[in-house]
Amino acid sequence: MTVFIDADGCPVVDITIRLANQAKVECVIICDTSHIFDKVGAKTITVSQGSDSVDFTLVNMLKKGDIVVTQDYGLAAMCLARAAIPISQDGMVYSDSNIDSLLMQRHTAKKIRMAGGRLKGSPKRTQAQNNSFEASLKNLLAESGTAAY
Repeated sequence: MTVFIDADGCPVVDITIRLANQAKVECVIICDTSHIFDKVGAKTITVSQGSDSVDFTLVNMLKKGDIVVTQDYGLAAMCLARAAIPISQDGMVYSDSNIDSLLMQRHTAKKIRMAGGRLKGSPKRTQAQNNSFEASLKNLLAESGTAAY
């Protein structure tokens, strides 16, 4: 098993690396050239900038049961199709039962923006969100049978 991080704009990189290392699971950060990551305990793969270049690189590396940290619903859907386990930076585990409604929300928001509408941005990240993510990732690692959990 490998834990992959869709690292462009991801606020839980350090938490993910720490938990993956504790569980003795490989951790891979994937980002494009507009971001620089050099973190102890994780392998970093940097790809060219381009629409979805990180997403396609990540999906092509997946094996069944890998964990993927991402906020991208489209990437989460592709991960589910590859039998991987996507989790959001807030700790929500994406599944076949919630991905369709999330993709529909994304589609609706895009239509509103394309029509000139504005949507409220995300509120400032809280410690509670970090705690929720950490608890969810620990549970996923424990369910996978890793030694440390």
